[in-house]
Amino acid sequence: MTIILLFLGFLVGAFIMTMGGGGGAFYLGIMTGVAHLSPGTAAATSLFTAIPALAVGCYSHYRTGNMRFHAGNEILMTAVPATIIGSLAAPHIPEVVYSWAIAVIFVVLGVQMLRQSFARKVKKATQPAWFAYVLGAISGLMVGVAGLSGGGPIMAGLMLMGLDMPHAAATSSYALVALSVIGCLLHATQGTIAWQVGGLLMLGSLVGAAITPRILNRFDPRLLTAILRPILGIMLLIMAVAQVW
Repeated sequence: MTIILLFLGFLVGAFIMTMGGGGGAFYLGIMTGVAHLSPGTAAATSLFTAIPALAVGCYSHYRTGNMRFHAGNEILMTAVPATIIGSLAAPHIPEVVYSWAIAVIFVVLGVQMLRQSFARKVKKATQPAWFAYVLGAISGLMVGVAGLSGGGPIMAGLMLMGLDMPHAAATSSYALVALSVIGCLLHATQGTIAWQVGGLLMLGSLVGAAITPRILNRFDPRLLTAILRPILGIMLLIMAVAQVW
């Protein structure tokens, strides 16, 4: 079990840094499906596990010069309050309502990403200021309500705003560090953290998160975006199905 958790943690850490987030769903899946933790414990532990990997990856991204703080701050302006509100409202929200709402959001974002990927002529995406705020609120609610990282909407929003994959991934990691710390503190008061399981996943994810940004920086941003954008779109659709399956 120890080797399995370390290896799975490495894969999730690499995925988070490549796609700019979205690892919370995988952490939850590993903890409930492999480690057999209860949903409340898994939610608290997943956020606790993600913080060190995100912090290391965030620093690595910062060293590459790809981070765009202005875009990240726009996300955080609504993401932080939404995280707090979501945590307080979580006990009163029916699970089926939350699952379908998130599924619809993922479908819309996934279709938009795929449309940009396969259209013959794609104009540079420009969105009004409120668009970033909406995506930030959605991400905050995902963290506050279910203990997810909220990286999917943030990453999709940044790319739809015109950032290529390396810049979007770097900026997303910056926003996710703040949300994960806040979410972990809020969820820790409602659930028990499984320190051993979380520690093993954390160790593996730290290695994956530390080396991935340097690898990404060696590739052409346009080529990397062309390859990874449709992958992100497909992943969002898969996550949508998983929410209501």
